[in-house]
Amino acid sequence: MNLEKYMIPCPFKKLFGFECLGCGFQRSLFLLFKGEFSAAFYMYPAIYTTLLFLVLVGLYFLDKSRNYHKIIWKAATLNIIFMCIGYIYKHFYI
Repeated sequence: MNLEKYMIPCPFKKLFGFECLGCGFQRSLFLLFKGEFSAAFYMYPAIYTTLLFLVLVGLYFLDKSRNYHKIIWKAATLNIIFMCIGYIYKHFYI
């Protein structure tokens, strides 16, 4: 099955002509589905921290008895750091 034909185009890239911090996430996710873990990281270095963040947010909504605020903020901060480093690396060093 060719999943690439179902990818959503980036409105930021269409509007401004350059990639946003989230560009590459879908392609990286499809690489993960194919089992290409290192290629997924190379495509979008924040893939694993983004997935961790999304899992933690999901746990927050499913399990209201626990307090996930601290760990969600830490995961969000780590994710933003990875996104920025990946963006800078992709645009200035490749």
